[in-house]
Amino acid sequence: MENCKFCVVLIILLIIGDMVVTGQQIPTTLEGPFEPVTQSFDPSLRRGSDDLPMDNPRLKRNVTSMFPEQIALAISTPSSMWVSWVTGDAQIGLNVTPLDPSMVASEVWYGKESGKYSMKQTGVSTIYSQLYPFEGLWNYTSGIIHHVKIDGLEAGMKYYYKCGDSSLPAMSEEHAFETLTLPGPDSYPHRIAVVGDLGLTSNSTTTIDHMIENDPSMVLMVGDLTYANQYLTTGGKGASSFSRAFPDAPIRETFQPRWDGWGRFMEPLISRVPMMVIEGNHEIEPQAAGITFKSYLTRFAVPSNESGSNSNFYYSFDAGGVHFIMLGAYVDYNSSGAQYAWLKDNMDKVDRSVTPWLVAAWHPPWYNSYSSHYQEFECMRLEMEAILYKYGVDIVFSGHVHAYERMNRVYNYTLDPCGPVYITVGDGGNIEEVDVDHADDPGNCPSAGDNTPEYGGVCHLNFTSGPAKGKFCWDRQPEWSAYRESSFGHGILEVLNSTYALWTWHRNQDIYKENSHGDQIYIVRQPQLCFAASKDLTITPSSPHLDAAARSVVPLFGGFVFSLVLILLQCLKI
Repeated sequence: MENCKFCVVLIILLIIGDMVVTGQQIPTTLEGPFEPVTQSFDPSLRRGSDDLPMDNPRLKRNVTSMFPEQIALAISTPSSMWVSWVTGDAQIGLNVTPLDPSMVASEVWYGKESGKYSMKQTGVSTIYSQLYPFEGLWNYTSGIIHHVKIDGLEAGMKYYYKCGDSSLPAMSEEHAFETLTLPGPDSYPHRIAVVGDLGLTSNSTTTIDHMIENDPSMVLMVGDLTYANQYLTTGGKGASSFSRAFPDAPIRETFQPRWDGWGRFMEPLISRVPMMVIEGNHEIEPQAAGITFKSYLTRFAVPSNESGSNSNFYYSFDAGGVHFIMLGAYVDYNSSGAQYAWLKDNMDKVDRSVTPWLVAAWHPPWYNSYSSHYQEFECMRLEMEAILYKYGVDIVFSGHVHAYERMNRVYNYTLDPCGPVYITVGDGGNIEEVDVDHADDPGNCPSAGDNTPEYGGVCHLNFTSGPAKGKFCWDRQPEWSAYRESSFGHGILEVLNSTYALWTWHRNQDIYKENSHGDQIYIVRQPQLCFAASKDLTITPSSPHLDAAARSVVPLFGGFVFSLVLILLQCLKI
């Protein structure tokens, strides 16, 4: 009883302190739909910044011979992790000779104590080439890319590891990672960082530094990683932001060493937390004979086979009580195709009593009120939106538009309390600058011929009901757009229990401000309301009494204090 009294006093003091510090309550989606808000672009900010040069300390190669570099992690299953890295010298020029992947082994040594590696796994290695059989264009062949899956891992455990070839010897320095919790309604990743359209600029650097400061336990990368295809094969600047082909070449070129620089740039973060990627349009990188996506498909290990997909363009995975669905917008998404069939089968198998949260991600947004990419992927929305709604997807993350936008819950352009919360985070910091024009601004409505997708058809439409009935563009910020702002940044998703998740979008310019954020809201699930209207699933909340008590607490206080309130409720055995 004395311990309980101490808990009560501690919680009250912390709540008072939190109210003084924040000075405001955090809204919840239960209070929505919200009146649309636009944060005007700050004219004191630059719309973009220059790309980092290849000799930048964060991009240049700092190892020799066959020592590993570009080390990265990715989730395979709840008890296994992919470890990937590159060894050897990539080559670029008119004539290149591919390396032999068998010349170096793929080993990961790991254990639960620093310097003591009691376990070992081996994997596979490969190379790829980006070839341009046209006069004057340079070719590229990669270093040796390794993928090793280490399994039998314990949940919530810290592991230390080295990777490389112990026979040369050429092993990396020691790295460490902590496994996520097992799937379950009461266990969630500490923080999930979400970012898209990153690139390699000074803005990208601020984004990643800010993200590292926010201490994520995993990273969701929603496409357009390196922007290597903004360069000629010789390294010179090439196409403009919106050009689909270089004017003086038969095919759009790409400077592949930018991929190697990006791997080094990201290594300090993704060698210790897993990064889950999905392809964007800048990953298409066409070669002759119709070859595309070669770098994306070769460099990243994703759980495609583990999730029954057999395609790196779409897959799923679990992170604690969250089931993630990663969809491909640049491969067949029609309801008669393989991806759609896989999606339906995958969602049929989801047990919401084990993974209550269902989060989807793909690159181009369906809901977007900026002029850039406006209604670009209407065909994909028309094919897939209904099935996502039927199975109760809670949140959708996309990039592509170089700005931030959060939607009210929406389905088929209609405000709907059971629709997903769509969020665009294509504001990572790339060379193409931040988008500032809205489709509803006078004179900024795109023409029907604009925003043609790189894949799929054009399904632009005029609205048939609501305030924009009969029009292609709204004449004001659409009612389904809750908040939009043209700034670079990233987001953090903190899932608190089976009902509440705190979403925070961080502006880059706020990196040095304590407790700063650009947009923040509690996303609240309502399975009892929404599943009754869509799909008959058994929902078992983590604790009905706990959720009911939390419902009155979350809107008032921040996530940290909310966690302490949960401790108090457990203490009181509510």
